[in-house]
Amino acid sequence: MEQKLIIYNTLSRKKEVFVPLHAPHVGMYVCGPTVYGDAHLGHARPAITFDLLFRYLTHIGYKVRYVRNITDVGHLEHDADDGEDKIAKKARLEQLEPMEVVQYYLNRYHKAMEALNVLSPSIEPHASGHIIEQIELVQEILDNGYAYVSEGSVYFDVEKYNKDHHYGKLSGRNLDDVLNTTRELDGQQEKHNPADFALWKSAQPEHIMRWPSPWSDGFPGWHCECTAMGKKYLGAHFDIHGGGMDLVFPHHECEIAQSVASQGDDMVHYWMHNNMITINGTKMGKSLGNFITLDEFFNGTHKLLTQAYSPMTIRFFILQAHYRSTVDFSNEALQAAEKGLERLTEAVKNLDRIQPADTSTVDVRGLREKCYEAMNDDLNSPIVIAHLFEGCRIINTLLDKKATISVEDLEELKSVFNLFMFDILGLKVEHASDEAREEAFGKVVDMLLEQRMVAKANKDWATSDKIRNELTALGFEIKDTKDGATWRLNK
Repeated sequence: MEQKLIIYNTLSRKKEVFVPLHAPHVGMYVCGPTVYGDAHLGHARPAITFDLLFRYLTHIGYKVRYVRNITDVGHLEHDADDGEDKIAKKARLEQLEPMEVVQYYLNRYHKAMEALNVLSPSIEPHASGHIIEQIELVQEILDNGYAYVSEGSVYFDVEKYNKDHHYGKLSGRNLDDVLNTTRELDGQQEKHNPADFALWKSAQPEHIMRWPSPWSDGFPGWHCECTAMGKKYLGAHFDIHGGGMDLVFPHHECEIAQSVASQGDDMVHYWMHNNMITINGTKMGKSLGNFITLDEFFNGTHKLLTQAYSPMTIRFFILQAHYRSTVDFSNEALQAAEKGLERLTEAVKNLDRIQPADTSTVDVRGLREKCYEAMNDDLNSPIVIAHLFEGCRIINTLLDKKATISVEDLEELKSVFNLFMFDILGLKVEHASDEAREEAFGKVVDMLLEQRMVAKANKDWATSDKIRNELTALGFEIKDTKDGATWRLNK
């Protein structure tokens, strides 16, 4: 059955039927991480959101080229005009090459994404590997009259661009709004207008990461990399550009201006943005002390956490909310997500315990279509999850023998759970780690030896000998001591 996906286009501010430019091929670009620190909960949400979209587009028959960039260039986060580059700063403090910093945190990011069951993109280009393309982009904008050179740096002329086009159409701002909210920064004398943004920055002598260009030895502005790499790998026009809501302005707004200024029209057809994650109602930030990395979630080591949470609990927690809604973290919310995921996982396991009958007294035929309807309605994952819980109720009714199900309907129920829970939502059954298994293993042996001590105290020699002999037969060496007994497993 052909599925018709409807998505919310941030640019048009309405839901639109998704029609690829070159079906069955789909080009999708998502802003990836800046790799100067460990991945945190804010990194997890866009990764999981667009992993869901990637999985679903692929499932309904599209050939998706998914590009997710890595920001590793020596430009500055936000507007490339103020402060010290974070990668270079960390490299200087730790006496490392900048690319050592990048590789270290990129490896950790990939490990976290693997734990969250986020599929790898088709292409993961690094900004540092595409300096030539970014220089070419800047030159095109200069040639078209929408940029100017000032003291070796190149700035985008926002006011001139706005006379011919609309700067602010993605974020809904006008130029006066932009001017009124632009920060006063050092070095603004280079600009014609405070709202102008850097396309290329001349590097100061202490700046580590620099490349030669027609204008100076320097580095590209933050906004250039996505425009240049999107065009290189997906063409002058492609389907979807995604990222977090915090990127709408200025980053994605500047990307639109760059693409129009360089090639004359918009590069992207659909803009999609996931909303933010807050912690107890407050925006997450290091300065507030509520910044929690994914490793801290997985290990339970942050002061705000009452326990460790598994990667699948984090994924399920994020999928329980629609991607365009705000998600507020709390221990209570994550604990509820943990219980919900356990309920789904237990239901899947229980499917194998159900004995089919000749006829069905439960209706499972509409479940698949309900899940598709939810996914087609702008990736409404919480409604999909609600329908899967409906399936859980059916499974429990069958286990209690209050209803029957035919072989055909049982296979349909299994198929729906496998498709939507695992293939599309990307959840998986987590297994205990080796350390957890060993700990549980040891506790079982200790429990048996405690029972043996009780038997000895009661002069129940038969039970005491039976426990010892059976443990010995399994390869355990048992030594009695004055305080009880010790054990080790002979290898």
